[in-house]
Amino acid sequence: MNLEELQVYQLAMDLGESIWEIVIAWNSFEKDTIGKQLVRAADSVAANLSEGFGRFFYKENKQFCYYSRGSLYETKTWLTKAKNRKLIAVDQFESFTKDIDLIGKKLNSYIKSIGKQSNVDLLQNDHQ
Repeated sequence: MNLEELQVYQLAMDLGESIWEIVIAWNSFEKDTIGKQLVRAADSVAANLSEGFGRFFYKENKQFCYYSRGSLYETKTWLTKAKNRKLIAVDQFESFTKDIDLIGKKLNSYIKSIGKQSNVDLLQNDHQ
């Protein structure tokens, strides 16, 4: 399996692109304050998944998934600030919140799966 096949990675990439499309239209003050933080947090979700996937050691992969999850929740905080400051509409915020909740569920499932295959492989190799 490669990284691009992971649904959680695809969803995280889409989230980053959707947020970029909104922030790019803001004026310079909004971009410089909330916008940069929001884009960085959203982009870090997929970036950390990618970095962990590339480590090839399940413990390191899992650690980067935890970083990814932290970035996901940071993204939600910046989106809340953007909504509160009337930079995004309530319906946009609600849509992003649904996306974040779905990514969070997929990410938790992915985290739970990491290492399980490695443990099975180790057990099979021990019995050969």
